[in-house]
Amino acid sequence: MSDMRDTVEAGRHPVNIGHLVMGIAFVGLAVVWSLIANDVVEGRDVRWLLPIPWVLAGAAGLVLAATTTRRRHGVRHTGWLEAPETTETTRTTETEERES
Repeated sequence: MSDMRDTVEAGRHPVNIGHLVMGIAFVGLAVVWSLIANDVVEGRDVRWLLPIPWVLAGAAGLVLAATTTRRRHGVRHTGWLEAPETTETTRTTETEERES
């Protein structure tokens, strides 16, 4: 009897990079909103504070995309799609369509 634990770690799944990036951006914007709402940050400081969550989320996305792509697509899939077979009737039909 084979055990699934031999092939897959229990409780692990691949990270969806898009979900993680948007989660980081959402949490960052919530923190910025909280700082502004509680008057911790005022006036001109808001200009440089608002882009920070987007920059951090984008940087995290780039790092994850660069590091997980090699592991996720490390195996080259060859031969999993077969070329369609060309028959004599297909060639004849294609030749007739070109001539007309």
